[in-house]
Amino acid sequence: MKFEEYNISPEVKKSLEDQGFKKPTDIQYKAIPNILNGEDVLAIAQTGTGKTAAFAIPILHKMTMLYRVKGVKAVVMVPTHELAIQITEVFHELGKYTQVKTLGVFGGVEQEPQIKKLKQGVDIVIATPGRLFDLVSQGYLVLSGIQILVLDEADLMLDLGFYKDIRDLLRFLPRYRQTLFFSATINEKIKKLAYSIVRNPIRIQISPKDPVSKNVTHSVMNVSMDDKRYFLERLVKENPDKKILVFVRTKVRAERVFQAMERVGIKSLTMHSGKEQQDRLQVMTDFKNGVFKLLIATDVSSRGVDIPNVEYVVNYDLPDVAENYVHRVGRTGRGTKRGIAISFCSEEEKPLLKDIEVFMDKKVDVSDIENAEYEAILATTEELNTNWKQLMRDAEFEASNRKKKKK
Repeated sequence: MKFEEYNISPEVKKSLEDQGFKKPTDIQYKAIPNILNGEDVLAIAQTGTGKTAAFAIPILHKMTMLYRVKGVKAVVMVPTHELAIQITEVFHELGKYTQVKTLGVFGGVEQEPQIKKLKQGVDIVIATPGRLFDLVSQGYLVLSGIQILVLDEADLMLDLGFYKDIRDLLRFLPRYRQTLFFSATINEKIKKLAYSIVRNPIRIQISPKDPVSKNVTHSVMNVSMDDKRYFLERLVKENPDKKILVFVRTKVRAERVFQAMERVGIKSLTMHSGKEQQDRLQVMTDFKNGVFKLLIATDVSSRGVDIPNVEYVVNYDLPDVAENYVHRVGRTGRGTKRGIAISFCSEEEKPLLKDIEVFMDKKVDVSDIENAEYEAILATTEELNTNWKQLMRDAEFEASNRKKKKK
């Protein structure tokens, strides 16, 4: 079935045509009709399969029928600023021929411009829980007319401690509304929350046996914790034109890897919660546009973000939570494109690798590195070579001084 055959507004169809979208993905094919019919939906699908459009298309169609009704009529809650911006862009692009107005609201920036736009009139709000709750509490955002509530990346919102915010916000929403859950993974916490606030939801699960996209080739390399930077250096220098996204465990680690790459002449960017919002926005813009080819990020800052043409994802540190492996590697191999995911696993991280394999119910292929090859990588790193050259210069300088003293 093609999009042109769907019972959706001509304006939305025109924007889909502009973007070259002719046929729905699996999650879109299964979710869109149910959302159009007003059903509550709990949708689980791999990253990169078009989940955002799966709810954006039917919501925009519904809003075109209601644009004369004043006030916010749909809310999409997301865990991070970057995801709020990204989803807002998707709604703007898909709704550009409609009169539907979408606004992204999130913390880290002044709220006055957001308040001004709310006063001018908005149909759809894409928001992080904290800023959404602030605007509601201050009376700038009224939710009594909400007809559709979407929780995107619901599992991460719960992991980040937003459960109370979500429950508190429900008090401001009408009892009878349409509720949609979208995520790449599902656990008992999501089920508990979902079934406590929805009415007989339609559950849609795509490829539940293998949560990693079939477009991603993923493998693991056994690498000592102290040697990981040398292996990352080799990967980057062997693929100078490739866009590479590197995941680390903490913001401190991100900055350390950044410095290690800088020492060997590799330009990179870092993305984590320690950066100011404007800096984070600039980082994403530069990486998306290819100004920098290497981005070093933490899980929280990059979860769910759609970055075009990421050829490699590197798990520099294995994630503490097995589910995050799925979200990380899902940054590559999106849509119809192929991607490669490589994990560096130290001896102390092997229990984490086992957890990941249990979660996916499959083994991750191990790329064996012979001792000779391992040593060769260490021997050819620019960092060690630079140190060696410096030592030689120091030795030559000391020898020269000794000769002068003898004279």
